[in-house]
Amino acid sequence: MDTLLEQARAGVRRLDPYETEAAVAAGALLIDTRTDRQRAAQGDLPGAIVIDRTVLEWRLDPTSANRIPEATGHDVQIIVLCRQGYSSSLAAASLRAIGLHRATDLAGGVEAWLAAGLPTTTERADIRE
Repeated sequence: MDTLLEQARAGVRRLDPYETEAAVAAGALLIDTRTDRQRAAQGDLPGAIVIDRTVLEWRLDPTSANRIPEATGHDVQIIVLCRQGYSSSLAAASLRAIGLHRATDLAGGVEAWLAAGLPTTTERADIRE
């Protein structure tokens, strides 16, 4: 797994929580791939779109008939997050493989976000199926 993660992260600038917050404020898509149980325990992040990992590529590929409306082109900045920043690195690599060259992830995941003292939201999560 360490080798696979190294390959997924090679040449990619992963974002810290503050950079992630700023990027979302500037228009980046924040994609939360955590399970319902993880989100219930840790909270939801402001502005995040929840997409199940099993359909992530289809929802974000701008050429897919099943894309979300925000997936408007291959130049959209996408920041994937998970609980600790491992599966999000693999997911971001998969998105780059389909041409979403600005896809990256939140280093340390939601645990890093929470440790940085950044907010969660009590608003209903934006879940896309």
